[in-house]
Amino acid sequence: MKLAIIGLSNSGKTTVFNALTGQSLETTLYPTVSGEPNYGVVKVPDYRIDKLAEIYKPKKVTYATVEYVDYIGLTKGDAVQNRKVFDLIKDADAIVHVVRAFGDDAVSHPMNEINPLRDIETLELELVFGDLEFVEKRLERIEEAAKKGKKPNEAEKKLLLKCRDTLEKEIPLRNVSFDEEEQKLMKPLQFISTKPEVIVLDAGEGDLNTEGARNLEKEVERYFENKYKNPSPVTRHSSLSLCGKIEMEIAQLSSEEARAFLDDLGIEEPALNKLIRVSYELLGLISFLTSGEDEVRAWTITRGMSAQKAAGKIHSDIERGFIRAEVVGYDDFIASGSMSAARDKGLLRLEGKTYEVKDGDIINFRFNV
Repeated sequence: MKLAIIGLSNSGKTTVFNALTGQSLETTLYPTVSGEPNYGVVKVPDYRIDKLAEIYKPKKVTYATVEYVDYIGLTKGDAVQNRKVFDLIKDADAIVHVVRAFGDDAVSHPMNEINPLRDIETLELELVFGDLEFVEKRLERIEEAAKKGKKPNEAEKKLLLKCRDTLEKEIPLRNVSFDEEEQKLMKPLQFISTKPEVIVLDAGEGDLNTEGARNLEKEVERYFENKYKNPSPVTRHSSLSLCGKIEMEIAQLSSEEARAFLDDLGIEEPALNKLIRVSYELLGLISFLTSGEDEVRAWTITRGMSAQKAAGKIHSDIERGFIRAEVVGYDDFIASGSMSAARDKGLLRLEGKTYEVKDGDIINFRFNV
């Protein structure tokens, strides 16, 4: 899973990136317009993997991972500058949109004042305009090719016209329903306003866990509900508040120091753990687990995936030679105390190819090739 961290300049993007990855990239007081993208791979916190590792004491423990990429900020009305960012995030699975909600006179704001809702709308429109520019250029090429006698792909042209109509109304494509055939046509086009989006409100230290922060989250939700009527049954955006500065400090501490720091602040867990979970939910992802003395591991799959397809995540030979899946739910395993006890209680089941894997299933695949 790859997530692109975006936002206006000086919104706190790089601070959030540092907090997620444990890196110490320099943060600036003024907007920057150049530089190289920053990448970081993060382990997905999973208490189930921690517990299984305690039980099995395996040679190796492997968590699911998320890759984050951070780059320069987007700028209102600057198509050339923004295209650099758009080109980078095209292959991301989702975007993390960091919105500045903290006040700091030492850190300039590109629009001169703190106004989270305005900033959200500004960046959303830049994504829309980026896609609109792309659609118009592609339609122009189709028309030019038609004049030279080349027959256009009518299905693609119809899709592009539908997208143009939506984008001209300043509506992101993620807020529009597309049928299965349209989605297939859209995939190689890599539209940016289709990306599922997590809004991260980067609050000041004094605003953390306050009524004001909670009210701002509600305002953001109302903004999306009122402005973009989403006909799709799938939620394409979510939001949460955090303090990037505090989260970055936590990321630099040992686990014991971090726990003490969180307790002092009255915080149950780092907000970035929640950000990763929200990202998973937004993308419809879950984890199944494999366990043993050699390795305890989490495997990321799409919700609703069949057991045979899930087996292919481990190795194509297991998918091809799939016979049965031995499955026990994590909670049932823990309650039983061991795999043999789970089997005796009838909680360890044999499932076939079409079984829909559930989050937290502990699976052993039987196969023959």
